[in-house]
Amino acid sequence: MTEYEAAILDVDGTIVRGETLIPGATDGLAALDDAGCARLLFSNNPTRGADHYGRKLEPHGIEVDAERVLTSATVSAAYLADTHPDDRVFVVGGDRLESILETAGVELTTDPERADVVLGSFDDEFSYDTLSASLDALSDGVPFYGTDPDVTIPVDDGAIPGTGSILAAMTAAAGRDPDAILGKPSSIAATAAMDRLEGSPEKTLVVGDRLGTDVALGANAGMETAVVLTGITAREDIESSDVEPDHVLDSLAEVETLLE
Repeated sequence: MTEYEAAILDVDGTIVRGETLIPGATDGLAALDDAGCARLLFSNNPTRGADHYGRKLEPHGIEVDAERVLTSATVSAAYLADTHPDDRVFVVGGDRLESILETAGVELTTDPERADVVLGSFDDEFSYDTLSASLDALSDGVPFYGTDPDVTIPVDDGAIPGTGSILAAMTAAAGRDPDAILGKPSSIAATAAMDRLEGSPEKTLVVGDRLGTDVALGANAGMETAVVLTGITAREDIESSDVEPDHVLDSLAEVETLLE
């Protein structure tokens, strides 16, 4: 057994990179299971819902309970449905995000003049016209949220611009920062994760490849943290970062050393 009751695990850069399973990931997951440690997968990918990760990981022999999966998209949808139930949301994002929002009961609008709320996210068709429309939507000081702060997204052959890059453009144009980020590392995300795990932060381990999201989520919420070096973070990044993990692992396979 282990002192940890639960683990919050990042997916991209920790378990897989693109469609490729990271070596040792299944060993790490098995070690958590053998230690009786409940696990929650939490991805900052704003284009996917919970079911996606079951389909993504099943070919690698990894079983996933959809109730134990969160994404920045599902957390954002739940938050907006709860806090802005009667508001129209103008979305800078993709069709998948819009579908997740609508499924949660969030009312959307494509007319920036009718926007009560603005949500910025990853959009692979982001353009000058989109930026201009977001500026119009934000002109009256409406609530402004972002799904996640990730500037880049890891893919099989490198990285592509992520939500953080688009939010930076929206911020520069509107002259205002988002009122809140809804995915990792926000307190909103931490609360959503602990609600699913029904555990205590003090007995929860967070493992991920990003210092500013995964590790910061755990550090801000009083959880133990571990960064893996299989994704975006290198050892030299840790030395210069204001966010300090409790543990540094070469890969998720080494999580077993924290469970002994």
